[in-house]
Amino acid sequence: MNWDDETAAADAERIVDASAEGDDQAVEAALRPKDLSEFVGQEKVRQQLDLVLKAARQRGATADHVLLSGAPGLGKTTLSMIIAAEMNAPIRITSGPAIQHAGDLASILSSLQEGEILFLDEIHRMSRPAEEMLYMAMEDFRVDVIVGKGPGATAIPLELPPFTLVGATTRAGLLPPPLRDRFGFTAHMEFYEPHELERVVRRSAGLLDVEIDTDGAAEIAGRSRGTPRIANRLLRRVRDYAQVRADGVITREIAAAALGVYEVDSRGLDRLDRAVLQALLKLFGGGPVGLSTLAVAVGEERETVEEVAEPFLVREGLLARTPRGRVATPAAWTHLGLVPPQAPGPGPAGKGQQGLFGA
Repeated sequence: MNWDDETAAADAERIVDASAEGDDQAVEAALRPKDLSEFVGQEKVRQQLDLVLKAARQRGATADHVLLSGAPGLGKTTLSMIIAAEMNAPIRITSGPAIQHAGDLASILSSLQEGEILFLDEIHRMSRPAEEMLYMAMEDFRVDVIVGKGPGATAIPLELPPFTLVGATTRAGLLPPPLRDRFGFTAHMEFYEPHELERVVRRSAGLLDVEIDTDGAAEIAGRSRGTPRIANRLLRRVRDYAQVRADGVITREIAAAALGVYEVDSRGLDRLDRAVLQALLKLFGGGPVGLSTLAVAVGEERETVEEVAEPFLVREGLLARTPRGRVATPAAWTHLGLVPPQAPGPGPAGKGQQGLFGA
């Protein structure tokens, strides 16, 4: 199991996990927009992609290869399906971890139809031999199939029909430059603003036949960590609460009470996030403290703290990574309702020195 798999396993039980597993995938299929006009958010990406697809249709050609990067749950898979719908083309879906040998990729490429969309999720996790075969396939629509082994091996060129590769990655920096350069259109998916997520929640509520008011949608959106997938998952959990413990209508009060049951606070922090902050503040006075020490204090693996909890805490401005270790920001003290320790007063030893937050 590699690092990505370990991170996914650690995230599996969190309601604020941005990956899709099990029932989430089936529900997402029903909630996905079908065309660019229905897609909420990512305004610049939508406009640019609309131009690329319309120009390709007018030329009667396949669209340029597309690379979509960004955090999980922001709509990369949805956009790939929209690309196929806009181009009126079939789509083939696979992933980097599923392609471990060049032969795996060759079998997929050789069975593509002309104009077909090949969606390759987590493209950065593809094996190196397959990656090198993809270079030629993307550029020349041709692959060399090796027959035999050793000195007697021969390369048989195999012509491919024109196709469009849509690659998705959560770690664009791991893609080698030769692969990135072969994509005609590259887009980075940004986290959503609360008002955009509110539109996502209200649209999904309509599709799920859930009655929700504006304040209820805003409450869910504000706790969704800028991610539509999380917003839709929270909506379903709030729907369950409203159905069982209320009259089925989602208001701000109902949403807040429901998400309190699932330990998701007003800024979208869950149990693990708060445990990291509480350990940092209460046990280590706000830091700096080393990652391994902090992980032991929380009772989690080092990788879990670094890869699962910290990215959101850093993005929210609650925690900072410094050369000396992890440090809590003033916002972290405020959010947990704690008072930061007072800096030592001026004196012979401390004259002219600043406290933890510059006081």
